[in-house]
Amino acid sequence: MSSSKDNTKINIAIPFDRELENLASIYSVEEETTLSYLDLMRRSIKEKYDLNE
Repeated sequence: MSSSKDNTKINIAIPFDRELENLASIYSVEEETTLSYLDLMRRSIKEKYDLNE
């Protein structure tokens, strides 16, 4: 079975999640949208590894 989109899930513990939540709040206000810290992590990983949507 092959699919057009493969998804990889990684479970990690983040000891600094409160700081990331605060940062997501700041970005949400600046971008006038709702962002979670997971959204910020996804964005950073995409930028770091030059991944396309």
